Amino acid sequence: MDIINIKELKKDYPLGDTIVPALRGVDLTVAQGDFMSIIGPSGSGKTTLLNIIGCIDPATSGSVQVGGREITDLTDRQITEIRLNKIGFIFQTFNLIPVLDVLENIEFPLLLMKRSPAEARKRAEQLVEEVGLKDYAVHRPSELSGGQRQRVAIARALVTKPDIVLADEPTANLDSVTGASILELMKKMNELENTTFIFSTHDANVLKYACRIVKIKDGLIEKEPVAA
Repeated sequence: MDIINIKELKKDYPLGDTIVPALRGVDLTVAQGDFMSIIGPSGSGKTTLLNIIGCIDPATSGSVQVGGREITDLTDRQITEIRLNKIGFIFQTFNLIPVLDVLENIEFPLLLMKRSPAEARKRAEQLVEEVGLKDYAVHRPSELSGGQRQRVAIARALVTKPDIVLADEPTANLDSVTGASILELMKKMNELENTTFIFSTHDANVLKYACRIVKIKDGLIEKEPVAA
């Protein structure tokens, strides 16, 4: 079953008097439970595509269905609900809340979902241990290294057990050993809970885990090879 269905997706950005096309008519389907990577050179449209799927940026035109629901014509409130309940997003820039400690950052999405504080804390404590930050649970983001902040961002994206996880260069700030352990955690979640993962990456180690690799260039998806 397809969890994401995209047709003729276009995204333009104004630059002074010029319109810069970031996506030029993308067609893409993603099956539920896919563990896939989107690759391409800088400026090819990888991050833009993830941001539109994740309901962060609006499309200029085209159709984007997430979980069978067209998202291009939803209200802000409906989009917020989809982001909260269906999608986990791992940002390159972390986007952690500076006044909250590690545990509080991780549990925050569950509290927004009206889960009990006890349930949210228990789940956050489980994730903080799985990403190897148990000794930093009460540290704030400013007290963490880039790699540690990346692991907090990853734990926060996984804490709600979302249907879809979108990850923009998720291992970029991690050493190879930590990166491999995080990928194993994601792969386990993918297999046990049928969570769909979509990565934008240049990391060859991420590509080794991917069951499907999609190439994008100049705002267009290159044709995928047909399986024999």
